Amino acid sequence: MGKADGFLLYDRELPKKLPVEERIQHYKEFYKPISEDYLHKQSSRCMSCGVPFCQSGCPLGNMIPEFNEAVYKEQWEKAYQLLISTNNFPEFTGRICPAPCEGACVLGINSLPVAIEEVEKNIIEIAFEKGFAKPIIPKFKTDKKVAVVGSGPAGLASAYQLNQMGHQVTVFERDPEIGGLLRFGIPDFKLDKNIVERRVQWMKEEGIEFKTNVNVGVNYSVEDLNRNFDAVVLSLGSTVPRELMIPNRDAKGVHFAMDYLSQSNKKVSGISFNENDIDAKGKKVVVIGGGDTGSDCIGTSNRQGAEVVYQIYYKPMQPTERDATMPWPTMPMTLHITSSHEEGVDRKWSVNSKEFVKDENGNLTGIRLVEAEWTKDADGKWNLYTEKPNSEFVIDCDLAFIALGYTHVEHKGLVEDLDINLDPKGNLIGNDKEFKTNQTKYFSCGDARKGQSLVVWAIAEGRKCAQKVDEFLSQEN
Repeated sequence: MGKADGFLLYDRELPKKLPVEERIQHYKEFYKPISEDYLHKQSSRCMSCGVPFCQSGCPLGNMIPEFNEAVYKEQWEKAYQLLISTNNFPEFTGRICPAPCEGACVLGINSLPVAIEEVEKNIIEIAFEKGFAKPIIPKFKTDKKVAVVGSGPAGLASAYQLNQMGHQVTVFERDPEIGGLLRFGIPDFKLDKNIVERRVQWMKEEGIEFKTNVNVGVNYSVEDLNRNFDAVVLSLGSTVPRELMIPNRDAKGVHFAMDYLSQSNKKVSGISFNENDIDAKGKKVVVIGGGDTGSDCIGTSNRQGAEVVYQIYYKPMQPTERDATMPWPTMPMTLHITSSHEEGVDRKWSVNSKEFVKDENGNLTGIRLVEAEWTKDADGKWNLYTEKPNSEFVIDCDLAFIALGYTHVEHKGLVEDLDINLDPKGNLIGNDKEFKTNQTKYFSCGDARKGQSLVVWAIAEGRKCAQKVDEFLSQEN
């Protein structure tokens, strides 16, 4: 244990942000640098509990008390080795994970939890700075070839593990750059793309081959996939967006959130695109949906110079503190105020979308909404919904972004060509213990198998899937 009374001596403290008026002028990360003394104090708040619920709250099972102790003792290389033993990409999770580990922190029962995510991010960055974070070249190679289709966090984690096991790994990505959601879904102000590219370059040095602009099943045949590889990992993501089928959905100015974010990321990186330009400059913007994707649309719209941004929530505002419906150590579903919310947005709760309003030329001019009345069920959750009579109103807008999540993996193309079995929700069936599909030598992992989830879950899925692929290849000998 680093410091027995650290949690009594120091309060939870997070890094300071650049002022809003400054940070919305660019797309770079905006947290001010912190000192090692800051990390020394924050890591000392860890109580090294007899039962580390933080560790069980983390999908990767990160050894959190151990790396906190190493940070407190300034044993940076030890902290780094502990961290990467369970987490392939702490530079990603340290920036964009909602930190379920902190929700399970014992200190959080009656105080603010340990700043685990911030400690994690700085362990890896200090490891880079001090030079003991280096590519790990596998010491031996097998003759087995594995294809990983999709280069999101699940695919990258699976590829990394399989390469370290000695197999020859090729990653196929249909986009022009590697990273999937990390590269084109998450804005640079949350995850600078230099961070993604740094990791991809390392993986290349470690022996992984990446092929971009390759859409397997379209410009690379399934027959070639079967002929050239001994095993295939399908890490395709959950990419079919949930639709909002209300009148005038075809109005010009209504877009899926990810179409907007992907295009914005390409603009920031100087990557060309063929779609019509979506720009919020001088526009009235409505974001429909309350998750992280919706929040990213807010931050992006403000940086593009939107006149005003609204965010529409179907359900009531969440409580600001834990209540009986979210007992510790579950992840508390409390009110989330992101950095994008701080930058300017009018949040509207308990309203339901009824109709997009358009002019005679088909351009979006507004959205018609109705107030919702909610009552709690026997478990205290908001589940019973009715529309409040005579409560319809219209918000004027020029752009609307549908950010309601994703239904399942894309079926058309590769999945149908391979005749992969699907579960009732439309996800690829991959047995929880084996990650196998119904097709020999084909495995699935990440959002394509699990459904829409967190980046940290995707990494955990990729790691477990790689283990099962390795076992399969060993049996093939």
